[in-house]
Amino acid sequence: MVAVGFEAVRWGGVATIVASWVVTPILAGALSFLLVLSVQWLIFNKDDPALYARRYVPVYIFAAVLITSVVTFVKGLKHVGLDLSTPMAILYSVLFAVAVAVAVACVGRAVINRMSFEGGDSHSGGQSRFANVERAFGALMIVTASGMAFAHGSNDVANAIGPLAAIVGVVTTGAVASKSAVPPWLLLVGAVGIVVGLATFGYRVMATIGRKITELTPSRGFAAEFAAASTVMVASGTGLPVSTTQTLVGAVIGVGLARGVGALDFGVVRTIFVSWIVTLPAGAALAVLFYSILSLILTERAGP
Repeated sequence: MVAVGFEAVRWGGVATIVASWVVTPILAGALSFLLVLSVQWLIFNKDDPALYARRYVPVYIFAAVLITSVVTFVKGLKHVGLDLSTPMAILYSVLFAVAVAVAVACVGRAVINRMSFEGGDSHSGGQSRFANVERAFGALMIVTASGMAFAHGSNDVANAIGPLAAIVGVVTTGAVASKSAVPPWLLLVGAVGIVVGLATFGYRVMATIGRKITELTPSRGFAAEFAAASTVMVASGTGLPVSTTQTLVGAVIGVGLARGVGALDFGVVRTIFVSWIVTLPAGAALAVLFYSILSLILTERAGP
């Protein structure tokens, strides 16, 4: 708006993006809510939770991997030179998801059996049988955490690299184009940046999402990551630059609601929502400030 004018902004596209910021946390929250209830009903409410964990956890993993695989094979691989037809992409996705689910079933069975043996008789009552299943979910969360990391890279790195790719395109060609090529080194810059950010300030966000909104156990974290990764991957496949953090927060809130409204710390939730609202005008104001300063500097250097 400052550089060209109000009419230079495609407000229809902006409205779609803003709407996705509202829709994706709600979708992730609804999905995680249903996942927690299903895990409770299918596994924890049974007489032998370990037995049913062996049976149903691979099914959850299959669903999570299938969603990620379908979006990747159908939408993603064509950008690296592998353009598959839709039927073949779906077939490969199903086969890959089955392979991962079988591997998880084998590893998960061994993990649960060993944990059950170490913890005593799974029918002995008390909380030990639930603790063993939760420990198994903790090991199996590696799959959903990997899916969440993949979704994070597919969306948030793209958000950062998009403007940079446009600038590199202008500098390289000397013209403003509607589309710009993305050199591989730009993707590496984005990957390094997200890792450095995670290693420096990421722990603050992890502490807020993982501890302050609601109490998370491995099974609840599994549901939150499953829901958030699936939602972000579908959004990435459709080209929507959603906020991964907002989506994950929505999923965690859904997990808390599945346990009851009292399980949520609404003070933390309110602070998060306010920060989402404040960052939008703050980002716009800073962009106006930086552009004005740079324009003034360049104008002075150019002379009268």
